[in-house]
Amino acid sequence: MSTTKNYFRKLSRYYLWYTVCFAAFLVALALLESEGMPRIWIGYMFMLATIVLYAAIGVISRTSNVSEYYVAGRRVPALFNGMATAADWISAASFISLAGGLYLHGFDGLAYIMGWTGGYCLVALLIAPYLRKFAQYTIPDFLAARYGGGANGRGGPVRVMAVGATIIVSFTYVVAQIYAVGLIASRFTGVDFSVGIFLGLASILVCSFLGGMRAITWTQVAQYIVILVAFLIPSMWLSVKHADNPVPQLAYGSVLPKLAQREAELNQDPKERQVRAIFMHRAAAYSARLDALPASWEAGRQAAQQRLDAVRLRNASLHEIRSAERALIAYPKNAEDAAREWAAVRDANLARGQPPEPHAAPFPGADRAQSDIRRNNFLALVFCLMLGTAALPHILMRSYTTPSVQETRVSVFWALFFILLIYLTIPALAVLVKYDIYSHLVGSEFSRLPTWISYWANVDKVNPLISIADINRDGIVQLAEIAIDGDVLVLATPEIGGLPYVISGLVAAGGLAAALSTADGLLLAISNALSHDIYYKMVDPAASTQKRVTISKLLLLAVAFIAAYAASQKPADILSLVGAAFSLAASTLFPALVLGVFWKRGNHRGAMAAMVAGFSVCVFYMIRTSSVLGAGAAGQWFDIAPISAGIFGVPAGIATLIVVSLLSAPPERSTAGLVDHIRAPE
Repeated sequence: MSTTKNYFRKLSRYYLWYTVCFAAFLVALALLESEGMPRIWIGYMFMLATIVLYAAIGVISRTSNVSEYYVAGRRVPALFNGMATAADWISAASFISLAGGLYLHGFDGLAYIMGWTGGYCLVALLIAPYLRKFAQYTIPDFLAARYGGGANGRGGPVRVMAVGATIIVSFTYVVAQIYAVGLIASRFTGVDFSVGIFLGLASILVCSFLGGMRAITWTQVAQYIVILVAFLIPSMWLSVKHADNPVPQLAYGSVLPKLAQREAELNQDPKERQVRAIFMHRAAAYSARLDALPASWEAGRQAAQQRLDAVRLRNASLHEIRSAERALIAYPKNAEDAAREWAAVRDANLARGQPPEPHAAPFPGADRAQSDIRRNNFLALVFCLMLGTAALPHILMRSYTTPSVQETRVSVFWALFFILLIYLTIPALAVLVKYDIYSHLVGSEFSRLPTWISYWANVDKVNPLISIADINRDGIVQLAEIAIDGDVLVLATPEIGGLPYVISGLVAAGGLAAALSTADGLLLAISNALSHDIYYKMVDPAASTQKRVTISKLLLLAVAFIAAYAASQKPADILSLVGAAFSLAASTLFPALVLGVFWKRGNHRGAMAAMVAGFSVCVFYMIRTSSVLGAGAAGQWFDIAPISAGIFGVPAGIATLIVVSLLSAPPERSTAGLVDHIRAPE
C-alpha cells in the first residue's frame, strides 16, 4: 500500500511541475506576441512544443515488456487512469465538432452530450469492472474465453470475429481523428492539408510505437491538462464578455434569452428575408433543371462549350479562357451526374433559404409529424451513442490498466468527472459563440470583415470551412449570407471573441491533443488485436514476448499509414464518421459483451451469429439510407437517420444471440464458472 501511495505522490509531483511549466510557456508566448512575434511563429511553437513533448514521453516510456506494452503494467492509479480515459474519450469530435454541432443544430446537438456521458454510466455498471476481473489484454480475449467454441474450445472463431469488429470500429473512428489533425496542422502551420495529416501522424507513432499503453497513458494525462486549459480559457473569456460572469456554465442561462431575442429579430429582418428569398429562387431554378433532365443537361453542356468558343474567338485574356475551360471541365459528365450534383446544390440552397431555428427549441418542425421525426431521431442517436460508448474497444481496454477492480470503478468515476468538466462547458460555448456572431458579425459591413474569416476560408479552398458572400449586394452581412462548417467553430473561437492569437494557438494545441490522444488509443487497440489475438493466440502461440511486441509495433505502423491515407481523402465530416463508428460498435460488440457477463446460457454460436446479424443490419441500413452513397431518405425505416443505424442493429444482435443460443447446445460448465468468477466481488 505504501508503494502505491509513493507512486501516486511521485506522479502527482511530475504532473504538477508539468502544469507549472506549461503555464510558464503560455505566459512566455503571450509576452513574445506583445513584442511583435509573427503569428505563424506562434503556431509553429505550439505545434512543435506539443509534438516534441508527447514524443519525449513516448521515448521515456518505451518498453518491450508485454504487460507494460498492452496494459501499462496494471498499475495506473485511478485518478490518473481517469484523466487518461477522459483524454482518450474527448476526441476531435468532442473538442472540435461538438460545439459546432450545437451551434448549427441547437437542441438536437444535445443528443451527443447525453449519449456519450450516459454511455460511461453503462461502462461503469455493465462492463468495466468485469473486464478488469477477467485480467487479460484485449476485448477479443474476453469474448473468446467467455464463449469458447472452435478447436479445443479456445474460442478461435469468436476471437476472429471480435478482432474484425474491433478493426472496423476503431479504423472508422481513427480516420476522423487524423482528419482533425490535418485540419489543425494546415491552419496553424500553413502546410497543405494532406501534409499536415502526416506531420501529426509522426507524433502519434513516436508515442504509441515505442511504449504502447504505458507511453500512451502518461501522454494522455499530459494531453488532458492541455485539453482542459485550452477549452476553458476562451469559454471563460466569452462568458465574461457577454455575461460579466467567468463561469460559462452559469453565464449560459443569462445569454440564452438574449440569443432567443436576437434570433427573433433576425427572423423578421426584411434584408434577411430578401437573402433567403434569393436562395429559394436558386433552389427553384435547380428544381426546374432537374425536372427537365436530360434535355437541361445537354443544353447546359452546349452553353458551356459555346462560352469557351466565344472567348477563344475574340482573343480574350488568358484568365477568361482558363475560367471558361474550368467551367466546362467541372460541368457534369452525364445526366446521372447532373441529377446528383444539382440535387445537392438545390438542397443546400433550400437549407439556406429557411429561417433560423430557435436554438433552445426542442424538436422544431413545420408540423407535429416533423417534430415527432426529429424527437425520434434524437432518442435514437442517444441510444446508439450510449451503447456504442459501452462497446468501444479502445475505451474498454483502459479497464485492464488499473491495479484492481475497485480502482477500475473509482477510475470510471474520475473519468466521468474529467469528461463533465468539458461536456458541461460545450453547450455554453456554443451559445456564447452563436450570440457573438449574431450580434457582432451579422450587421457589419463587408468592407470591414474580421481577418479570421479570410484565414479560415483559405484553409481548404475546394470546400471552404467558412464563406460569406454579399448575396443581395447591400454591403451588409446578413445571417443567411454566412455559411460556416461546424468543425471550424471551436478552433476559431479565440479570434471570434477577440482574444490574443496565443490563445488561438492554445486551442489548436488542445484540439491536436484531443485528436492525438484518441488516435493513439485506437491505433493501439487495432494493432494489439492483430498481434495478440491473431498472431500470438492463433498463428504462433510460442512467440517470444519481444517478437509479440515487435509485431504489434509493425502492425501499428501499417494501420496508421492506411488510416492517414483514408483521412486525406476527406470521406465525411468528423461527427458523421464518429457517429458511424458508434453505431457499428453498439450493433456488433455490445450484445455479446453485456450478455456475456449477465447471461450464462449464451454460447459461441449465438455470439458469432449476433455479431454478424448486428453488423449486417447496421451496415445495410447505412448503405440503404446514406446520401454519400447515392441513397436517400426514401429508404429510411421510421424516418431514422443513417447515423443512428445502431437502433436496428442492437436489437437484431441481442435477439439473434438469444435465439441461436437457445436453439443450440449450452456452453461448457467452465463458462459458467468464468461468469461467476468475474461477477464475484473482490
